[in-house]
Amino acid sequence: MKSRERVKKTIKFQNPDRVPISHAILPAAQLKYGEALNDILANVHEDFGWEFLPDLKREDYSPIYKAGKNYDDFGTLWNVEMEGICGIPVEYPFADWDKFDDYKWPDFGAGPPKARQYSGHMAGISEDYYARGGWITFFEQMQQLRGMEDLLMDIVYQSKEVFRLIEDMLEFNLNYIDKWLAHEYDGLHFADDWGAQNALIISPQQWREFFKPAYKKMFDKVKSAGLDVHFHSDGQIKEIIPDLIDIGVDVLNCQASVVGLDVLKKEFAGKICFRTDLNRQSVMPFGTPEEVKDHIHDVFNSLGTPDGGIIACGEIGPDIPLENIKAMYEIFMNYNN
Repeated sequence: MKSRERVKKTIKFQNPDRVPISHAILPAAQLKYGEALNDILANVHEDFGWEFLPDLKREDYSPIYKAGKNYDDFGTLWNVEMEGICGIPVEYPFADWDKFDDYKWPDFGAGPPKARQYSGHMAGISEDYYARGGWITFFEQMQQLRGMEDLLMDIVYQSKEVFRLIEDMLEFNLNYIDKWLAHEYDGLHFADDWGAQNALIISPQQWREFFKPAYKKMFDKVKSAGLDVHFHSDGQIKEIIPDLIDIGVDVLNCQASVVGLDVLKKEFAGKICFRTDLNRQSVMPFGTPEEVKDHIHDVFNSLGTPDGGIIACGEIGPDIPLENIKAMYEIFMNYNN
């Protein structure tokens, strides 16, 4: 079975031949491990076209990964203390709402190149692989324009400016989605971290009032074009998972160890496909290879079904030992539903 068919059957619960594999490797891990990591990856068949990615040089890194202070396309200043690890915004275009009226939204021209892509990067043209483009944010981009604390206060007090920002952000994203849809993709990836360790960052009621309608408009556009919707969110997001399913998310990458494997198994397994997230807080960085393997079996058995529903993925950062990375991929390649 070719990778593209394998992923599609997994998402639709149509009995793929095996669990598809998706890499999630931070640049800092590539910088740290170099050829030792490449030797492990050489024995792994990834199903989303990672092998077609160009070898990025440090000067080609996104502003959020390049060491030092750098402005992104939206005019937000980022401080990156460790090369290859996402930095933090330190200067915001809308720190003062007085600058809102004169703001010029970035123009990405014709959008993504005419090639199959992986998470926004060229992955080469190949019908063998599932082409997932995007990494489109909404709430996080609003934070990066306004500043998180100020934005949360705006939501609490329902300032007129925050409603306008939501409308403008939605208009920008809908136009940006059109640029992706002009090319050949099987799915688009959206991402916003909505959860803290124990609860949503805002109340579920506020999320449904302010943000669910915007997501629905974006997802409807993608679904109408025949593409799958992928969504990433860290933290405790249990309360809005039914909403995400309701508005069309096909593949969810959530922090399973925070939401709870028992909760996800009981309430959501078989209702949505999961791109797995392994425990990055304890097991992957500090566990033994055998503990890593046991953990992955628990995750797969909790989130998957005999008919599919899981895409094997585990984020690789510079804190994950090589032996645990190797153990992770051994299970990925040999797991049977």
